[in-house]
Amino acid sequence: MRLDRAVDAYLRHISIERGLSDHTVAAYRHDLVGYVAWLDRRGVMETGDVTPELIAEFAADRASAQPPVAASSLARLQSSVRGLHRFLAREGIEPADPSTRLRPPKQAQRLPKALTIDQVERLLDAPDRDSPQGLRDRALLELLYATGARVSEVVQLDVDDLAHGDVLRVRGKGSKERIVPVGSYARAAIDAYLTRARPELSRRGRATPRLFLGSRGAPLSRQSAWLVIRDAAERAGLTAHVSPHTMRHSFATHLLQGGADVRVVQELLGHASVATTQIYTHVSVDALRDVYATSHPRAR
Repeated sequence: MRLDRAVDAYLRHISIERGLSDHTVAAYRHDLVGYVAWLDRRGVMETGDVTPELIAEFAADRASAQPPVAASSLARLQSSVRGLHRFLAREGIEPADPSTRLRPPKQAQRLPKALTIDQVERLLDAPDRDSPQGLRDRALLELLYATGARVSEVVQLDVDDLAHGDVLRVRGKGSKERIVPVGSYARAAIDAYLTRARPELSRRGRATPRLFLGSRGAPLSRQSAWLVIRDAAERAGLTAHVSPHTMRHSFATHLLQGGADVRVVQELLGHASVATTQIYTHVSVDALRDVYATSHPRAR
């Protein structure tokens, strides 16, 4: 099979059958287009002509690229290549998977950066509550912090997803649903938005069930939600980089610092493995170490 056709078939598979997000599929497409172009420059255009040696050469070439490619980008690139060849072998298009010896680069474990509770409160108070956009922004920020949901999950919410009172139905990666409690502050902000702001925003565009709307009445995009967070951080005077994931990190860290069980936090975040969630326990350990160092008379 031609490599470009194989890539198209694989991307359809991960999009339709595995239900990966458009953002993830686009990232895999970018990686695999580069991979196919690299093979094409070496005269390889058919999947059956790809060898373990070629894949190893490709990985080494990307690892030594200038300017250097981040370890996380290399890991994703290699994951894309392995996924493609596993798919071809599993579907019987090729008799074997030539990527089995490919090992992703080790990545330095980076602790997620969380805001302090005071910083979160300043961020949540930043939007203007006298305008429809400000009420929407406050509701969006409150919901991100109250649930720990990914920004891609929040912008996909429908109004009906809030029909269960103090819990929210979230559709996560792979279309998996989970139920997350919503605190009273977030619920009050959402009620104010639904009552005083969303009807006005909705009149500016076509009818849509989406919860969060843009200034022209269309569903709010991921990029627009990111801008809401950035603008709120600037208004709050937060000099540290604040992103949608910062809200998620802060949610998890503050729960663990408050005594929540790591498996409960895993369920709330929608992590498939508790190992993914346990990175946040390191943050809590650091906080304990700081308290010990400043409080115990013989700590230093």
